[in-house]
Amino acid sequence: MDINDKARIHWACRRGMLELDISIMPFFRYEYDSLSDGDKQLFIRLLEHPDPDLFNWLMNHGEPDDSGLKRIVSLIQERNQQRGPVAI
Repeated sequence: MDINDKARIHWACRRGMLELDISIMPFFRYEYDSLSDGDKQLFIRLLEHPDPDLFNWLMNHGEPDDSGLKRIVSLIQERNQQRGPVAI
């Protein structure tokens, strides 16, 4: 997926679990544009994983083996915590 195709990325952010939507959608909405191209690629790679993996990683029930994915998960958690709760 192209890092500039925001419509497709936005669609890929929509998951089947509310907990994931609450984590991923605000991050995309408020942070994606300010990411480096490399971090945008990592975010897209993260979105390619199944919901159960994303849930576990984002809820601290495990972590990805890939160090890049681990970094983007941490970034999502950190930025969401700094921003506080938002409506999706």
